[in-house]
Amino acid sequence: MAGRFEKPQSEYIEKVVHLNRVSKTVKGGRVMKFSALMVVGDGKGKVGFGLGKAAEVPEAIRKGLEDAKKNMMNVTVSGTTIPHEVIGEFGAGRVILKPAAPGTGIIAGGPVRAVMEAAGIKDIRAKCLRSNNPQNVVSATFQGLRSLRGPEEVARIRGKSVEEIVG
Repeated sequence: MAGRFEKPQSEYIEKVVHLNRVSKTVKGGRVMKFSALMVVGDGKGKVGFGLGKAAEVPEAIRKGLEDAKKNMMNVTVSGTTIPHEVIGEFGAGRVILKPAAPGTGIIAGGPVRAVMEAAGIKDIRAKCLRSNNPQNVVSATFQGLRSLRGPEEVARIRGKSVEEIVG
């Protein structure tokens, strides 16, 4: 029998990217809260991220997960990597994502790595340029993944066949 505090097994991969203690100064002193940046994915190309804030860490994580599940998107993948190189930008965060040969693994910093693992991308090289603030890096990664286009999509837009595009 499961204990009272054990959470049910989720069908998603859930990752805490960043936990931060934040404070607000009020008349009586400082009020401490926690913010949790969460990434969820199904490991098959669906991924989302969310931010939760609460007075307790577990509550902040739960809120972050709920937020992440609301903002999920599909990622265009080709095999175990991405179809082409892309630069994602958000605020001062900029992330370069490069496809890699099978067996390379995920060569990426913390926030980008969490997103790639949750999305189910196995082989990729990534580099954070400029800001390395976890929130901006995750948002930039998502913006980059959102702008990925597979050969089928490019062919449809240009009105050509996939063979002409791939060459």
